[in-house]
Amino acid sequence: MTAKILDGDAIASEILAQIAQDILLRDQQGYRAPALAVVLIGENPASQVYVRNKKNACQKAGIKTLNYDLPNNTSQVELLALLNKLNHDPAVDGILVQLPLPFQFNTTDITEHISPLKDVDGFHPYNLGRLAQGRPLLRPCTPAGIMLLLEHTKEKLEGKKATVVGTSNIVGLPMILELIRAGATVTTCNSRTVDLIAEIKNADILVVAVGKPNLIKGEWIKPNSIVIDVGINRLSNGKLTGDVEFASAKEQAAWITPVPGGVGPMTIASLLNNTLLSNINSQLDS
Repeated sequence: MTAKILDGDAIASEILAQIAQDILLRDQQGYRAPALAVVLIGENPASQVYVRNKKNACQKAGIKTLNYDLPNNTSQVELLALLNKLNHDPAVDGILVQLPLPFQFNTTDITEHISPLKDVDGFHPYNLGRLAQGRPLLRPCTPAGIMLLLEHTKEKLEGKKATVVGTSNIVGLPMILELIRAGATVTTCNSRTVDLIAEIKNADILVVAVGKPNLIKGEWIKPNSIVIDVGINRLSNGKLTGDVEFASAKEQAAWITPVPGGVGPMTIASLLNNTLLSNINSQLDS
């Protein structure tokens, strides 16, 4: 048995086309196009690539980007002042601060300073709290994108045993909440989990978001399961790989995401979905 590939590039392209169609229709009805403020600090090569990909997706979908490329020595006070300005600008629907930030910043303070109504990454405690209550507004992008991938499998999630490896506020924790909302029985694994292999072997749905290349071995994968690999790691030879041993895991699973081209494009698609939603909500209130 060889797993079917969950092609995030193809699915995300369909979502971007639908967003573009929705924006065009709203334009014909006289509504302003969505605008996303993109804040990039310093010259981290990986961050520059991620930001470029997000901007390209916005251009395809018809979302305007407002670019704020700041020097590496920008202070926290200066960044907070910019965010305050963007928070109060009615022409800005979403605010994206590309992570990781340079050492002088307190990332938690920065993400909490973004208005939760413009928090299109879904990092703000307000948005995480609404998700926990089952009343999501702007959902964290990577878990939201993963749910779209799971929807694409046409597999019923209710009653399935789901295991999430990694408990970050950005991916792991909101992923757990999304799966609970979908009716799955969820197990959480972290660095202190006593028998990680046993937990993985029991998982109908496995989501791995750790950031350690090939941490999860293919022989651990439950046959006919769904494997979602969030990790993206660059090896010494320059090749990108995930947290799961792809070649051996795909011989066990029913569905699996590749790295790259799996979860990453879906994260961007969810970012644009959130930006459009924020734009619609702001114009409903005006």
